[in-house]
Amino acid sequence: MTPTRLSARLRTRARARTALLCAALLAATVQSTAVAPAFARGPGHEERGCVKTQGHLDNRAREVLDITRKAKDELHLKAVELRVTLDGKDVLTDALGESMTNVPAEPDMHFRAGSVVFSYIGTALLQLVEEGKVRLDDTVERWLPRLPNARKITLRMLATNTTGLHDYVTDPAFLAELAAHPFRQWTPKELVGYPLRHPFWYAPGTSWSYSHANYVLLSAALEKITGSRIDKLLEQRITGPLGLHDTQNNFTPDIPRPVLHAFTSERGTYEESTFWNPSWTTAPGAVITTHICDLARSAQAIGSGELLSHRAYRTLLNPRTVGLGGATRTCPATVCLKQTPVFHFGLGVIIVNGWVVQNPSFSGYAAIQAYLPSDRLAIAVSATKTATTPDGNMAEQIAKRIADALAPETPLTAA
Repeated sequence: MTPTRLSARLRTRARARTALLCAALLAATVQSTAVAPAFARGPGHEERGCVKTQGHLDNRAREVLDITRKAKDELHLKAVELRVTLDGKDVLTDALGESMTNVPAEPDMHFRAGSVVFSYIGTALLQLVEEGKVRLDDTVERWLPRLPNARKITLRMLATNTTGLHDYVTDPAFLAELAAHPFRQWTPKELVGYPLRHPFWYAPGTSWSYSHANYVLLSAALEKITGSRIDKLLEQRITGPLGLHDTQNNFTPDIPRPVLHAFTSERGTYEESTFWNPSWTTAPGAVITTHICDLARSAQAIGSGELLSHRAYRTLLNPRTVGLGGATRTCPATVCLKQTPVFHFGLGVIIVNGWVVQNPSFSGYAAIQAYLPSDRLAIAVSATKTATTPDGNMAEQIAKRIADALAPETPLTAA
C-alpha cells in the first residue's frame, strides 16, 4: 500500500473513530441471588479478584452471555470481555475468545482504556471548582500563556471541547507519522503543534468540535493549578477513592500483567499492536490501563456522580454544550457536530439518550463504559479484533445489543 493510500485509509478510520464518540450504546438488567458476584469474598474475607461469574446464571445473565457469544461470532472478534452490574452488584462477568493463540481471555486481563481518563479529568476539575480552587470560566493564560487565544479560552472550554482547536488525530500529517512510527514517544508540545498549524474552527466557546488536544492542554493546566502530576492527582481524587486498584497510568508502552493482547489492520497488514506506544492518546500521566471489573465500577461511579455534589453532577452531564455545534461557513457538520439533549458531550463524558458514556477505540483496542442513572445499570465491554473484524468500535456494537435486550425503552443510541 502506498503512503498516500495508507494516509487516506487511516484518515478515514480516524474520522470514523471521532464519529463513534457520537454513537450510543448499552442497557439494563436485574440481579439474581443465584449468581455469585465477580468480587465474591471467601474465607478470611479476601477478594477473589476479577473473575467470571460463578454459579448458576439467571435468565438475564444467560441472555447477556448469548448475545455476546453471537456478536463475537458475527463481528469476527478475537476476544470479548464484559461486565454488567445493577446497583453495583454483579449480573454477569465473563471473557470469551483468546488473548493470543491458545491463550484464553480472562476478565482480569488489562487493556488500554484511552478516553475513559477524560471522565476522570473532568470529574477532578469539578471537584477543584467545588473546593474554590478555580472557576470553570477562568481563562487559561496564567497556566498556558503561550496558547493562542489563551485569554479567551476557559477551563470549561477545554473540558467540553468548545475551544475551536483542530484534532491532531484527524490531521493527515500526524496520521502519516503515526503509521510510519507506531512506537514513537510523543510529547505534549509535538501533539498540540499539529492543531496550532491550522486556524481555529470557530471563536472559542461558540460551537463544539472534538479535539484530543483539549485534554492534553487541560491536563497541563491542572498540573499547574494543583502542583501535582496528573497521574498523582487522578490517583488521589478518582481511582484511589473508587478502589480502582487495577486502573493506572503508564509512562511507557508496558501494560501490567496479565495482558489482553490487541491486533489491528490499520497499517494494511494484520499485526499485533499491544505494545504500540500510546503516548499520543493524551497527556503524559493520563495514559491508563484497566480491566473489565474496574471499567464497570468506573462506569457506575462516574455515571452516578459518586464523587461530586448534585450541582457539580448536573454540570458534568450538561456543562452548557446543548445547542452548540452545527455546520457553519468555516466548520463542516462532520466536525462541528450538533449537540442536542439526546446526544451531547458533557464534561469529559458523552450523554446518549440518558446514558453516561466513554468509548475508547485505538490501535486494535475497543471498549465502552456506560451507565444508565435511572436504572443504576452499568455495562462495560472490551473487544479485540481478528483480520476480518469490521472497522469501528465493536465493543459499542455489543453493548448496544445488550442494551436493546435489557433496556429496550432506553436504547443506547441517539437515533
